[in-house]
Amino acid sequence: MGWQHGAMTVSQQPGSPPAPELIVRDYAEGDYGAGRALWAQLTEYHRGIYGDPSIGGDDPGAGFDGYLAMPERIGSWVAELDGAVVGLTGLLDHGESAEVEPVVVTEEARDQGIGRLLIGAMVKEARARGYEYLAIRPVARNVAAVRRFHAAGFRALGDTST
Repeated sequence: MGWQHGAMTVSQQPGSPPAPELIVRDYAEGDYGAGRALWAQLTEYHRGIYGDPSIGGDDPGAGFDGYLAMPERIGSWVAELDGAVVGLTGLLDHGESAEVEPVVVTEEARDQGIGRLLIGAMVKEARARGYEYLAIRPVARNVAAVRRFHAAGFRALGDTST
């Protein structure tokens, strides 16, 4: 998997406006509001694909606090486009393996390769930490995510231990 972690550049035509700067960086305390908003978007998306408005309770962003408190969370990273946080991902420790959780990009910033950049950063991080396996477990009804994760190089998605 040969993704690059860092700034993404785009070829430009002469006289065109400057290309947006996209970076992946460590999550910081100041990213809390953006991270919670991304979590809320993810929850709303899950509500839609399952047809269940009760997923996530009354506050669709509240699950973000539980995510940040997970003892197996190694860290989280954000994608920043022209200074605004537009994506979030994280890495969970499961002993010899790690898991990418979540991968979320704002609706307005989708289909620009941001999710792929986030996943690539997690692959690089997992390799640097010496993990033997890296898992990613999209919800079954999220067909778009399953396709994207396969395109990103993941071959078996979900729990393969049984």
